[in-house]
Amino acid sequence: MEGAAVRPIIALRGVSKTYRRDTIAVPVLAELDLDVAPGEFLALMGPSGSGKSTILNLVSGIDAPTAGRVLVAGHDLGALDAAALARFRARHIGFIFQSYNLIPVLTAYQNVELPLLLTELGRRARREHVLAALAVVGLRERDDHYPRQLSGGQEQRVAIARAIVTEPKVLLADEPTGNLDSARSREVMELLTTFNRQRGLTVIMVTHEPDMAAYAGRQLHFIDGLISSTTLTGRAA
Repeated sequence: MEGAAVRPIIALRGVSKTYRRDTIAVPVLAELDLDVAPGEFLALMGPSGSGKSTILNLVSGIDAPTAGRVLVAGHDLGALDAAALARFRARHIGFIFQSYNLIPVLTAYQNVELPLLLTELGRRARREHVLAALAVVGLRERDDHYPRQLSGGQEQRVAIARAIVTEPKVLLADEPTGNLDSARSREVMELLTTFNRQRGLTVIMVTHEPDMAAYAGRQLHFIDGLISSTTLTGRAA
């Protein structure tokens, strides 16, 4: 209906997270409420330990909140068992890490194919998806190269291809440019921006770098598990 509010693709409701170190409780998030719209590009900023990466882990179902609810793409993650969470991640979530997390004994092709092995796609369909994802990141001709044969920027692009090969609804990026020089960082950010604007992919990125955060449409600044400020950049999808 015209004028109706857009339903968030991600909603955190009263989310708190406390970790334990021996007998010491370490609170990270405190009763956080957060909505992320479909197709939004959101950057999370703040000092180490402020809860940014914890949010990514909660949204992906890798971790569970101590209190509150996490809803993603119509799923209440707290209601899913381990098998259902694995299926949810395989279908809806792509994850990019600062350290690339490529398997060194596998080629670029094999690394990108890994998430598809959890799907029902046959070998031919998997091949089409893998080569298309590598082509998108400009590495179609490097499909048989091992990580040691690639530059850091190329390794991160393989990691991005792996994250998008399942055509997820949400892309989570944890310091995706942290190990790259400025030129390679811009290449990665242009890719993320393209996925966001042309494919409508929802992106949540953790970064310490203001220049990288400026690619997002909205920046949230965290201190001690709480949102301290919000910045709109005018780059909304």
